[in-house]
Amino acid sequence: MTRELIIDIAAAKRSAETAEIMRRYNDVFRRHDPSALNELVAEGCVIENTTPAPDGARRAGKAACVELWSAIATAPGTHFDLEETFVAGDRATIRWRFWMSDGNSLRGVNLMRVADGQIVEAMGYVKG
Repeated sequence: MTRELIIDIAAAKRSAETAEIMRRYNDVFRRHDPSALNELVAEGCVIENTTPAPDGARRAGKAACVELWSAIATAPGTHFDLEETFVAGDRATIRWRFWMSDGNSLRGVNLMRVADGQIVEAMGYVKG
């Protein structure tokens, strides 16, 4: 039996770059330090937030995206548990749990897209 192994070096490199950007992005929330966001977020970034239901608010532009993520990252008494990050090429799925200051939590996912070394799109979804 012949085994075929296909390695796409370009796709592997793109996935590694995206994974590094996602690691740095997730560190913003785990460390409560938004200082890396200016470097990570593209000028044309678009966020579809988790609230309000059902479609979430849309934020467009680097300033709006950095502002939203900075506020989330520095919210007093909150923290994120990173459950999983899955990367394929220029896309990533981040599964997380957000703990609010009152002790309650939300579970959700972010669907992320990276281009030219920066985040260009983020769509957030919450369970329930």
